[in-house]
Amino acid sequence: MTTLRRYATPITIGSFLLMAVTGVLMFFHLNSGLNKLAHEWIGLIMIAAVLLHVALNWRAFTLYFKRPLALILMAGFAGALSLSFLDLGAKQRLGRPDLAAVRLLAQAPVEVLAPVLGTDTKGVIKALEARGHSVFAGQSLADITGAELRAQAEMIAQLSAAFDVAAGANRAGR
Repeated sequence: MTTLRRYATPITIGSFLLMAVTGVLMFFHLNSGLNKLAHEWIGLIMIAAVLLHVALNWRAFTLYFKRPLALILMAGFAGALSLSFLDLGAKQRLGRPDLAAVRLLAQAPVEVLAPVLGTDTKGVIKALEARGHSVFAGQSLADITGAELRAQAEMIAQLSAAFDVAAGANRAGR
């Protein structure tokens, strides 16, 4: 038991530090690299470390259930957790604006997408065919790439990059 005690608190503190820093970065949209991945996976390690810490300190932990203020605070957090599962009309909103934009662009027919990319329908069809897709007027990127949002976003990024390069080359040649 003393070997476990030696590790439980340092792992709890270390995982809390990582969770706190990555959580704040994600809150302010400053995260980069592996922040989100580390936050998610180290969060699981933190849960295990906290459970181990509680098990090792069970007697002291149970004393908190005899203190009114501690009970009120714990009940408040349990209530907040319960409220976090409520759907407050999220289905009626599009969600994150960046994902909503990808969905809207991916569901638009290539004729509508073309002016957004600074080209015509033939240009979009040619660019998609160059990427190995069989395309005809009236199709959307969602029809071409499938229902997965990531594939749609990647295709939009590829098309955007292709036409930005072409537009830059056209401007330079003038």
